[in-house]
Amino acid sequence: MRDDYQPAPGRHETREQRADRRWAELLQEVRVAQTGVQILLAFLLTVAFTPRFEDLADPDRNIYVVTVLLGAAATGALIAPVSFHRIVFGHRLKPETVVWASRFTLVGLVLLLCTLISALLLILRVVISDQLAVWLVFGALVWFASCWFVPAVWVRRRTHRDR
Repeated sequence: MRDDYQPAPGRHETREQRADRRWAELLQEVRVAQTGVQILLAFLLTVAFTPRFEDLADPDRNIYVVTVLLGAAATGALIAPVSFHRIVFGHRLKPETVVWASRFTLVGLVLLLCTLISALLLILRVVISDQLAVWLVFGALVWFASCWFVPAVWVRRRTHRDR
């Protein structure tokens, strides 16, 4: 048996096999998020060229700029695993690549959440009253966080505590 053999609980795999499995799983997750954020950013970029954009008040233009920057940052973070992998490919760094790609993906998801919330704020401010827009956006934020992050954090803590 090799020195770096550390099987995951319930699995009998080498460090490299585990990294390969985790990499494949991560790629599937990133593909979904990348597609969504790229489509969202594309739509956001076209907004500035619509006739109604000129009618936006300064606060709404500022929200738009923040939204586009958040979308660009999310896109960068969610594409980062690809460039990271390409640069270190062939240097036997798959386990490290998986760790960094996972970090970039989590940051990208948080930035995607911020992009969605900011876009909702902009749209709802244009469509309904500012006060109602803020409450609806806050509700959406709670909903997204409740779906994307809270269950995973709860399961991790509960599992860690049980061990």
